[in-house]
Amino acid sequence: MLARRQRNPLQALQRRSQELKLQVDSLLSESRLKGALDANKRRDIYQRCIQLKQAIDENKNALQKLNKADEPAPVGNYNQKKEEERSLLDKLTRQLQELAVSISRENITEIGAPTEREEHDDSADDDEEDEEEDDEEESEESGGEEEETEEEEKQENESHHQGTSTEYIAIGDFTAQQAGDLTFKKGEILLVIDKKPDGWWIAKNAKGNKGLIPRTYVEPYDKESQDSSEGSEEDVEVGDQTAEGEEVKQRTDSHWSAVRKAISEQISTVDVLTTMGAIPAGFRPSTLFQLLEEGNQFRASYFLQPGLTPSQLAFRDLMWDAKTGAIRSRPSRVSCILTLWSCKMIPLPGMSIQVLSRHVRLCLFDGNKVLSNIHTVRATWQSKKPKTWTFSPQVTGILPCLLDGDCFIRSNSSSPDLGILFELGISYIRNSTGERGELSCGWVFLKLFDASGIPIPAKTYELFLNGGTPYEKGVEVDPSISRRVHGSVFHQMMTMRRQPQLLVKLRSLNRRSRDLLSLLPETLIGSMCSIHLLIFYRQILGDVLLKDRMSMQSADLISNPVLATFPKLLEQPDIMDALRSSWAEKESTLKRSEKRDREFLKAMFLLVYHDCVVPLLHSTLLPPFRWAEEETEAARWKAIADFLKQNQENEGALQALLSPDGVHKPFDISEQTYDFLGEIRKNAA
Repeated sequence: MLARRQRNPLQALQRRSQELKLQVDSLLSESRLKGALDANKRRDIYQRCIQLKQAIDENKNALQKLNKADEPAPVGNYNQKKEEERSLLDKLTRQLQELAVSISRENITEIGAPTEREEHDDSADDDEEDEEEDDEEESEESGGEEEETEEEEKQENESHHQGTSTEYIAIGDFTAQQAGDLTFKKGEILLVIDKKPDGWWIAKNAKGNKGLIPRTYVEPYDKESQDSSEGSEEDVEVGDQTAEGEEVKQRTDSHWSAVRKAISEQISTVDVLTTMGAIPAGFRPSTLFQLLEEGNQFRASYFLQPGLTPSQLAFRDLMWDAKTGAIRSRPSRVSCILTLWSCKMIPLPGMSIQVLSRHVRLCLFDGNKVLSNIHTVRATWQSKKPKTWTFSPQVTGILPCLLDGDCFIRSNSSSPDLGILFELGISYIRNSTGERGELSCGWVFLKLFDASGIPIPAKTYELFLNGGTPYEKGVEVDPSISRRVHGSVFHQMMTMRRQPQLLVKLRSLNRRSRDLLSLLPETLIGSMCSIHLLIFYRQILGDVLLKDRMSMQSADLISNPVLATFPKLLEQPDIMDALRSSWAEKESTLKRSEKRDREFLKAMFLLVYHDCVVPLLHSTLLPPFRWAEEETEAARWKAIADFLKQNQENEGALQALLSPDGVHKPFDISEQTYDFLGEIRKNAA
């Protein structure tokens, strides 16, 4: 479209914007006559809203592609004029979306409450239509029941008796990808039989067919609200068919028709934000965050615990080496170090939401399920380059482990499709409602082995992001980028540069790094800056469970605050940083001979741990840890910094613990004991 404009492209866009503004103002004036607006008039206004929104989007795209070099003559304040045009178009978009929402609410109010209408004739007609639809539904149901067998009827009755908590409604179409999957359509009611932790659930449809379904395609089914919303939606669609015929499909496929569905069907907040243009179409609720919220089976504390062999008589990944007097190193199939470099061309969300955190979550994945803990690395960004995320910034003092882009990865999985799943995400808060949420800005999968089973080389990888969830295919993060592609090779190359991408580097291991990683659990992902603390924990675990236990058959509780509380530090990275800082300070005072003495180092580590971590975990001055809450994080950092400074001045925490000013939470003695069988049973459950 721009190629045909040979003179004054910016002026032409400005004239077009003024024409659109006049049309929007006229539509707003017409809509304010609420008393004179009947259902047909509202439908017409709603349709014009959609058409105007599409025209405004076209103008926005054209404005974005404009360049000062396209002008045949110099234009003063060119960038300022472009910004003014963009602001005008954004304002028109907001006005249209508010109008569309208000009209949708009026439609739903009338459909949902017909007794409140003033025109009795209309209500009578609606009642007749409802009765006819009820008759049609009853006839369809009776016909379906005659075709079903008695066994299927029993299965349906049993499924209804199990309650609405196990019934889910499909929010999208899903086609079986392999044997054992269950195909279903949007709106179909499914009975979930078993919820697997990997995100694939076992479900049964109305015909009695069972199979695996992705949990991201369903949501809990509320029969009462669905019945009312389905009834209202049917009424609207019947009216549209009689009035406009085949144009109903265009309305349901358009983004703006989703505004009506967002109100009538109560679809998720993310769908509403996508509809309003606040986020790109490829953004989704964060899949990995949802898995983290479901339980601890995807947290690092779960994989830090030693596992038992199938015989339940020994530990699988924790063995004692009598010659060295330490735990035995164990090589694994995957043992590598990954560096997160940067993320480029990540689309920006709209002004209606405030971003609280930008981060990358990564885990081991085989294409179907998550095989490790989910590790999170927070990104930093600059206002000059808001679409670029970076990691491991230079800071004074120690680098917080949450910002450390160097990650170790260990796995003993034999899957040929094993790889690393990266999910870029943001934590946000809606300015209008204060609602918080987690969004996925794209994902990518890096397979660690080629087709012949050989590990991929250690080098830098430029990975282009996919939109949607890891269980969706062919979804773009921002479809508007590909829609702007022209036929020339140059434009295609430029478009590739605009695609969202993640830069990572697989590093080859030297002997020292390989020895360190071999002391960790056989499956774990974590930050390289805290690896020495994890090894201390594993060494103490080996001493307590393997070397110092009176009887290997004993299952008694073990009094050891370090083993009982250290896994909590993996979920509270600021306290882990406090321990790192305290240990670095203590280690700097040790002699070279003392650093070579393994037993002396463990004794010093235990002293530092009791002086630093234990008081902080029970301090009343430390607010509970909450992800991506700036005020809470700042308050915790201040409390931790004050405590560490006080410890440094008093040469330990004893004075602070005995001081009348220091108030600590009460705790039960069981909180300071380690029950390894209880941890194993809890993890197995």
